[in-house]
Amino acid sequence: MTMNYTKKSIEKYLAELYKADVKVTALKPLGAGVHGIGNLIEFTRDGTEKRLVIKTLYPENFGHDHFSDRAQVFLLANSLYNKLPKHIGSLDVVGLTPEGDFISGGDAREFYILMEEAEGVDYFNDLDAIKERGYLEDKDRARAEALADYLAGIHKKKETENASLLYKRKIRDTVGHGECLMGIIDLDVYDTVDFTNNDELTDIAKKSVGWWGKIKHKSHRLCQVHGDFHPGNIWFKDDGFVLLDRSRGEFGEPGDDVSCLTTNYVFYALRHKGEFSGPFKELFDLFWRRYLEKTGDYEMLEVVAPFYAFRVVVVSNPLFYPDVSNDVRRGMFNFANSILGEDKFDVDKVDDYIKNF
Repeated sequence: MTMNYTKKSIEKYLAELYKADVKVTALKPLGAGVHGIGNLIEFTRDGTEKRLVIKTLYPENFGHDHFSDRAQVFLLANSLYNKLPKHIGSLDVVGLTPEGDFISGGDAREFYILMEEAEGVDYFNDLDAIKERGYLEDKDRARAEALADYLAGIHKKKETENASLLYKRKIRDTVGHGECLMGIIDLDVYDTVDFTNNDELTDIAKKSVGWWGKIKHKSHRLCQVHGDFHPGNIWFKDDGFVLLDRSRGEFGEPGDDVSCLTTNYVFYALRHKGEFSGPFKELFDLFWRRYLEKTGDYEMLEVVAPFYAFRVVVVSNPLFYPDVSNDVRRGMFNFANSILGEDKFDVDKVDDYIKNF
């Protein structure tokens, strides 16, 4: 995907935004991800050095096919980033004309989000280090507890206005949205793998639709969420952590955040040991224990299954994680299939879920 904006067009926009003298000194690629691509903008504002990030989305897959789809993602993200504690800030959403000029949204045909630069190192760095050394350090336990405490804290904020509508949408989107379970299943790469097949993927979707019908009326659970609380969006630094990419709604099901993170503990355990044991099992148990102690939300165990299923088809997809064995992917699919068939998730049965499907 070509970014056809220039230093000049960014300079003009920032000068209008800040009502100041702006000079863009550098545009530096930040690398391309599965969803999109970004650049670091280095500039001076009235002689003071500043840095921002500009990001766009690829126009294919994940329900991003139309430019209006991509606009919707960024408009929602822009409204959400500045509302959540510890999240990086967003300055604006800008449109780009075919000629490469930044303008107001009505005539735009591509969209970008302008946001703060994140400092620190993502949580995958921690998980990879644990996998390499084979054991936990005190810092690892403390960080898992800090993440559990953080989620317990933000989930305390409940929402009652339009709660029924918003909760139903969250459950529906988890199953059927282009960025969620069915959208991930629809990626072409799942047509070519040999650890699963279309029949199994369709069955997972069918079971998840059953869970949608079962839990969609639990609107009393609606609360403040991050919505994509995975290790790549959690960046640790010396004085704590910051978050990225909150973009799927201000309110939702708290089990979405909990499953998003803890799926990775299961995933890394299988990558490390070939079974659910070792340091990542300890992190999984520690996180769940801490979160439940803080919230008392044992009802989550009755609704979390489709959220785990969604996260499993993400981490098992070679597009996202190419360097993972099919044995690990198969173990994750066993996990998803097993919990979709249970009335209630049991945090002490993860190994059984993986081995006995």
